[in-house]
Amino acid sequence: MGKSTLFNALTKKSVPAENYPFCTIDPSVGIVPVPDPRVEQLSKFSQSEKTIPAVIEFVDIAGLVAGASKGVGLGNKFLSNIREVDAIAHVVRTFRDSSVIHVANKVEPMDDIGVINLELVLADMETVSRRLAGLVREVKKGEKEALAEEAILKKLEKVLEEGKMATDANLAEEEKLKIKSLNLLTLKPMLYVLNTSEASENVEVNLPGIAVKVDPVFERGFDELIKKSYELLGLETFLTTGADETRAWTIKIGSTAPIAGMAIHTDFRDKFIRAEVINWQALLDSGSYVNARSKGLVRTEGKEYIVKDGDVIEFKI
Repeated sequence: MGKSTLFNALTKKSVPAENYPFCTIDPSVGIVPVPDPRVEQLSKFSQSEKTIPAVIEFVDIAGLVAGASKGVGLGNKFLSNIREVDAIAHVVRTFRDSSVIHVANKVEPMDDIGVINLELVLADMETVSRRLAGLVREVKKGEKEALAEEAILKKLEKVLEEGKMATDANLAEEEKLKIKSLNLLTLKPMLYVLNTSEASENVEVNLPGIAVKVDPVFERGFDELIKKSYELLGLETFLTTGADETRAWTIKIGSTAPIAGMAIHTDFRDKFIRAEVINWQALLDSGSYVNARSKGLVRTEGKEYIVKDGDVIEFKI
């Protein structure tokens, strides 16, 4: 009972979940609604014909083993799949059950985490080394951009050689942009999903703040997993509501009103005039838009407004 079992239960999508390593060869994709009671409450408030939640895409990628960075267990293919995602949810088995095979024939969650992280580090070391070699000619010529990139890569190389993740290099956002095309695995945000079992003994794992416990059999912890994944990606939700539909829209945290409006249509960025904004709870408490307006709770915001999670917005163009 591993990640494919979890994926199946999470997405209700039928993918192989057999009791042997490397069952998953090609990645499977599932679209999962983000749990958000605000959407249902607003839909009821507006008597909307349709209710559309925000969604998040989960990809079930085959597991890695020691040596994956050198191709063991089809490692190169799997690492290539991982490069295409925005964040990594690392499913870690914490339960002991002799009837369920473990690729290492033992259940030691921290060892499993160490193996995976090391393989990701080794893969990134190879990527960084290859890029540094490709920059030699430009660096010798003293090209400014090449020198700047080389300095970033040297910083990453030092951290990776110490067996640490690229995130430990503490790169500035500008530096991350310069090496974005490398798609480094250990720069991706990571969440540890502790795969537990109510029916078996579980090994305690202490990973505060970056771990979620789930029991796929009883489908416990799924809502927290989805929400944590959404947060890990730096996403938040604004809402629109009316008789036709109530919908949750996904945006990056810190988006201005015109950028947020692009989630609906590009015209809301290019032809933006203003946005009428009210907090979802304030709208519900008011009983109607008319009452909310009379109380001064509906604000008019301009292009510089930073959209907040839970804002109900009407864009004017």
